[in-house]
Amino acid sequence: MERPALKRFLVGLFGLALTLASTRAQSETNFTRTEDVIYGRKFGMALTMDVFQHRPPNGAGIIYVVSSGWISSHEAINLTNYQAFLDRGYTVFAVQHGSMPKFAIPEIIPDLHRSVRFIRHNAAKYGVDPNRLGISGGSAGGHLSLTIGTQGGPGDPQAKDPVDRESSAVQCVACFFPPTDFLNYGQPGADDTSVGVLKVFKPVFGPRADNPADYKVLAREISPIYYVTSNMPPTLIIHGNTDVIVPIQQSETFVQKAHEAGATVRLVVKDGLGHAWLPAFIDEFKTCADWFDKYLRDIKPDNAKSKDKP
Repeated sequence: MERPALKRFLVGLFGLALTLASTRAQSETNFTRTEDVIYGRKFGMALTMDVFQHRPPNGAGIIYVVSSGWISSHEAINLTNYQAFLDRGYTVFAVQHGSMPKFAIPEIIPDLHRSVRFIRHNAAKYGVDPNRLGISGGSAGGHLSLTIGTQGGPGDPQAKDPVDRESSAVQCVACFFPPTDFLNYGQPGADDTSVGVLKVFKPVFGPRADNPADYKVLAREISPIYYVTSNMPPTLIIHGNTDVIVPIQQSETFVQKAHEAGATVRLVVKDGLGHAWLPAFIDEFKTCADWFDKYLRDIKPDNAKSKDKP
């Protein structure tokens, strides 16, 4: 499959196909939007986010990972996705990352760590508590949200850039239909990138996917399930049980392992639904907002600590 066609295919498969008009969202005036805030640079390219600030803010921030098939663009920022958060007073950071096919997943993940560190370093500027940050996203954005949730941690105290000295840990996660285990995709042992859905995924893994042995090492490195610990932040996952793009098995096994570790995690199964669903899908953001209210907004700042992980 040619790359342009593959790109369109992945966007169609993994994107949150949220094309509904949102007159209410566009007409709301309870927030301000700052576009194209630069949180980092790589290969001469600016990494940007849009910041939506509620008036007045509730003091907590939500990072929304703008990612469909690990493709990220300013045009994909959809206010409809964030309205439930803004209605509760959250400051929303719509983060864009370096996109596939230019950048593979191992090159994308550092962008998300950098974005969290940037937000934490500039928390006072945006009116948020640096120890009350949540993260959300769907599909590829869900995968990256869980990656930060399970692997966010201390910065480099010796870093020249003070942003890189900050922690990339978040205090809460709420995401949709995320890939969690590329070594067991849909069933135990399903890790062959030459067949099935993983064949479609293959370009996002980069050149290491060409060698089966290298791929096994890589797949473990980028699969959140292998980083589950008891001190991971409270995590909500919403997933349809007829999803053929990201099988619900990905969420079920992740949640099972998290429960076994003693972590706070919940799986909401949407019966008969596949990979995103319209128009009711918009309502699921309210479920995420409820989760953030419980584990992020309504906690006392003195009790909110950044859980750094080694």
